[in-house]
Amino acid sequence: MNDHEAHCYELVADCRLRAAVDLFTHTWDPVVLAALRSRPHRRRELRTAIGGISDKVLTETLQRLLANGLVDRRAYSTAPPRVDYSLTALGRSLVDGPMKALGRWILEHGDELLDAQERAARTRPAPG
Repeated sequence: MNDHEAHCYELVADCRLRAAVDLFTHTWDPVVLAALRSRPHRRRELRTAIGGISDKVLTETLQRLLANGLVDRRAYSTAPPRVDYSLTALGRSLVDGPMKALGRWILEHGDELLDAQERAARTRPAPG
């Protein structure tokens, strides 16, 4: 086994690769991260900025992003209470790194991707 293979095995064995890929398997995770890119937001602001996300799903998404160390929650003792969500340094590195690269890729290849999916759907045999 060469050094590259050993490194890849190590990543899979200790779940680092899976943990990173999981960040993109939840539909709303990247959307919420992107919404927080410009500045901290309150929950209501996030829902408005994103659109189409239920309160329940936003709660689950924020909890998952908090648990992964990508988002920070800051509560203020004001009346009424105020809570802001913002990217952590780790979250910013994900948004400005892999997510930005994926965004560039999709701008360049998005039409090809959708064309391939449409071709596959047209040629797929009928079920049964």
